[in-house]
Amino acid sequence: MLAHLSLKHFAVVNEAELAFGPGLTVISGETGAGKSLLVDALGLLSGLRADSGVVRHGADRAELVGEFTLDDVPAAAGWLRGNELDEDGTGEAATCLVRRVVRADGGSRAWINGRPVTVGQLAELAALLVEIHGQHEHQALLSRPSQLALLDAFGRTGAERDAVARAAARWSALLQERDALSAKGDVSERIDWLEHQHAELERETLEPESIEQLQVDHRRQAHAADLIGACESAFARLGGDDAPSLTRVLQQVRVELQRVAEHEPRLNEVDGMLDAAAIQLDEALVMLDRVRGDLDMDPSAFDRIEQRLGRLHELARKHRVTPEQLAGHRDALASELEQLRGAGVRLQKLDAEIETARAGWRQAAAALGCKRRDAADALAAATTGLIAELGMGGGRFDIAIEPIEGDKPDPLGGERVEFLVAANPGQPARALRKVASGGELSRISLAIEVAALGLDAVPTMVFDEVDSGIGGGVAEIVGQKLRALGATRQVLCVTHLPQVAAQGHAHYRVSKAASEGVTQSQVQRLDGRQRQEELARMLGGVELTREARAAAKRLLSDVS
Repeated sequence: MLAHLSLKHFAVVNEAELAFGPGLTVISGETGAGKSLLVDALGLLSGLRADSGVVRHGADRAELVGEFTLDDVPAAAGWLRGNELDEDGTGEAATCLVRRVVRADGGSRAWINGRPVTVGQLAELAALLVEIHGQHEHQALLSRPSQLALLDAFGRTGAERDAVARAAARWSALLQERDALSAKGDVSERIDWLEHQHAELERETLEPESIEQLQVDHRRQAHAADLIGACESAFARLGGDDAPSLTRVLQQVRVELQRVAEHEPRLNEVDGMLDAAAIQLDEALVMLDRVRGDLDMDPSAFDRIEQRLGRLHELARKHRVTPEQLAGHRDALASELEQLRGAGVRLQKLDAEIETARAGWRQAAAALGCKRRDAADALAAATTGLIAELGMGGGRFDIAIEPIEGDKPDPLGGERVEFLVAANPGQPARALRKVASGGELSRISLAIEVAALGLDAVPTMVFDEVDSGIGGGVAEIVGQKLRALGATRQVLCVTHLPQVAAQGHAHYRVSKAASEGVTQSQVQRLDGRQRQEELARMLGGVELTREARAAAKRLLSDVS
């Protein structure tokens, strides 16, 4: 629901702040005062194209801000979460702030909850928040998808529509799988090639740890002579018998220190350290002996290792991977082979599954279509009765249901709808989007919404000059219908008729005045006394007579 609207330097409005509540809010004012500017402002906040003409003369930019509560619009709250535009990132946003700035050079920018967005995103969100009914082509009810959504809401077809969407998704997924398999054509040559490549890789041990060990063995064999010489030299110098070794020197040092340690206790600590060193030295000698024992200058073993490494590098070059990636490539070839070998069998099964899925969709679509036809008859009859009450006697409202050509898994069902209207007796019904008269279009839109009792999910409905070209008793009926719609939806209505304005739960007046040679519009919320005066002005013109005031008082008392 729209809670607050702020305008700054917008057309002839210097600055205005409007608060809105539930029910019907009416907006009145003299001709040319700018009362439809509020509708235009909501249109810009809904993503309509902006131009420099909306910027007040002398200002560098116009700024529009709308605040919406989301408690009754779960779809909008979900859209904000999905686009990461919820206010605090918790997904629990209770309000939404929409802002748009139009510069004097014609450029514009938009924000949702303080984050920059595209005009397209603004339009997507606004479609969930506001419907504008007036003399403009952007009305939601002129859109065939919106018409279908309204009919489904009226017919309460949610369960049937979900069933159709699920069946369409299943059917579509199977078709895509079959297309992907069929696109591969004759796979026998591919299978032969894969089998050859896979067999070639299978003959080698390709696990990365095996290749790493092979490289270690290769380095050891390549440097075997140096390693053997180094080990033998180190062993001789550390513990050999032919020359003074480090082991003997260490033992002699310990004996000398132990002989005099009784005179200096700290030498015992030194002896302990040397003892630990002797242990480490012995362990090193054991390890050296083991390493030396493992080393063997075997030219034939080296050749075998070299040959195997050469084969691995050749395979890696052939398959355009590193040696360490050969195992993964082998497994990928095996997986593709398995899929291709089963492709023929899968294609045969797919044909049967697709036919089952098609039959399931048709059954679900038929149930949805049946419910839509019943809903279309009921909505058409109710709307036809209402447009007669709204001053279009003899007019007729129809809903055409057209089957979709072709055989495809459509998630919306097997038909589309078109709202048709004949404004006068004897005229053929034409598409609602082709109705020429703006006033008739507004009243038809009102009749449809009243007949549907606001069943579409959009919480705020705006009617611009819905009472154009009517008066008297019809005007009073229009007001009553708007007030009735306000019981289930927030309704904003720009009007010039007192019979309509009297039905409002709240009333704003737009007036204009010249200040320093510049025309400005002001927007004022009216209290009870002011509202009576405004209705009297609407009834009697510029000069307020006692009779006009009395008539205005009666209008208000009849409503309350």
